[in-house]
Amino acid sequence: MPPSQGSAHPLRLLGVYAALLAVIYALVFFTGDKAPTPKLGIDLQGGTRVTLTARTPDGGKPSQDSLKKAQEIIENRVNGLGVGGSEVVIDGDNIVITVPGDDGQQARALATTAKLYIRPVLQAAPAAGKGTPQQAVPTPADVPPSSAPGDVPPSSIAPEAPQEAPQDVAPDSVPQQRVFPAQAPTQPPAPPGSPQEQAQQEIATAKAVRQSTDPTIQQAAMAAMDCGKLDPLAGNDDPNLPLVACSTDGNEVFLLDKSRIDGQEIKNATAGLNQQQARHEVNLEFKSGGSDAWATLTGEYLNKRVAFVLDSKVVSAPVVQAGPQQGGRTTISGSFTATSAKELANTLKYGSLPLSFQTSEAETVSATLGLSSLKAGLLAGGVGLVVVLLYCLAYYRMLGFLTGLSLVASGLAVYGIMVLLGRWIGFTLDLAGIAGLIIGIGMTADSFVVFFERIKDEMREGRSFRSAVPRGWQRARRTILSGNAVSFIAAAVLYALAVGQVRGFAFTLGLTTVLDVVVVFLVTAPLVMLSSRTSWWANPSVNGLGAIQKVARERRAADAALGKA
Repeated sequence: MPPSQGSAHPLRLLGVYAALLAVIYALVFFTGDKAPTPKLGIDLQGGTRVTLTARTPDGGKPSQDSLKKAQEIIENRVNGLGVGGSEVVIDGDNIVITVPGDDGQQARALATTAKLYIRPVLQAAPAAGKGTPQQAVPTPADVPPSSAPGDVPPSSIAPEAPQEAPQDVAPDSVPQQRVFPAQAPTQPPAPPGSPQEQAQQEIATAKAVRQSTDPTIQQAAMAAMDCGKLDPLAGNDDPNLPLVACSTDGNEVFLLDKSRIDGQEIKNATAGLNQQQARHEVNLEFKSGGSDAWATLTGEYLNKRVAFVLDSKVVSAPVVQAGPQQGGRTTISGSFTATSAKELANTLKYGSLPLSFQTSEAETVSATLGLSSLKAGLLAGGVGLVVVLLYCLAYYRMLGFLTGLSLVASGLAVYGIMVLLGRWIGFTLDLAGIAGLIIGIGMTADSFVVFFERIKDEMREGRSFRSAVPRGWQRARRTILSGNAVSFIAAAVLYALAVGQVRGFAFTLGLTTVLDVVVVFLVTAPLVMLSSRTSWWANPSVNGLGAIQKVARERRAADAALGKA
């Protein structure tokens, strides 16, 4: 009988698998953070899920192209914030952001990410409740840079190229003696109708008041501006008209000129520490078109303020300290912390979207609930594994024991790979992923069943256990490869077409399918080959194949009787 391919060196194959496990766990314990725990998804460790509803100026349905572009930009911003394991998916006309862990506030802040414009500041005043309502604040054109700052942290714009730092920074807010009317023009109530019609009416009404070119209406709008209310104009302001807007902290109200630079002209924005000045700064870089516009703007507004306006709110209004600034590079400095500088940099870099959004739903999943889900998932996996092992032991006797060893070897590899993928590509394990792993247990057991049944077929032909194993492996491995290939293709297609947690299920299913092939070839087959070479495993009471041998004897007796006849 010729030896089966791959059966001559079972110890060598087992050694290869042991070496692979050694490499995997060496990477787990001696690289990265060295923590042997995988990253968990929102349903296992808790976190925040925010649903953003797209808004269009006419209240109509947003296009899929706009939603996909918005999804891409928000994904870039989430990555820029350093939030690991996050997910941004399109759900109908909504974008759903899922952030695991303690980054929920950052996820909620992404709801304000829409359209970014750079507008000159014409006038600024304390918001209602933040100072004397009838007193406005002049732009720095009327106040020398050495004026004492108010309560708002100062910020300024300077060229990125090294130069002598200014001795004083112009304040963001300084008292002014100018009186506004007490009330803005009466706003007509929104007519009854569909939500789209009401949204369109609210936007039109806000534009008529806050984007008027009439100075009287502008002053009245500033006086009546309530920064604590939801802004119907958020992300829907006309960049070609003036704008009355609040600061993001609600401390100031601004009268802004028309937009001079679209936020999409910002090429890059980074936060860094100025070692010489010992302060955190934001470094901006514009594209070619924005570079020329920025040079013109800073030349016109030297010692004046310019505002970066995101979703109709002023995220920063620094003072231009040098101009015109050529080369498309500039620096924003002020009373920044490392965190606030990074947040502003990411807002400027990823802030401009083709759509505006409002938060329609924000859900917080507690860590306690996540822990309960994790325990339930692990319990389900453990029960499934025990049931499979009991069935194998009952049906295949000690061959089922070899099945258990193979499943343990597979589980060790899966766990180590999960930890490494969490470090390398940010893969997070959620309940759907655990479901994929549990199904993978059953698929791995299927491969063992195919192998053992092929051994039985060979023994029914009258062969011994020792000779049936290599021949059974030759017949079984093609079936095993075919079955796993179909499963892997299904998992790959599901991963490509699905979104959200379904992709996690498909990913772990595909991973366990690949590992099933590796384990069967490098662990299960060599173990069975070794067992077939010992007299103890050949005992029918041990391998559970006594009934099969009895059938083989009966067949031989029947064939002999037919031959004599």
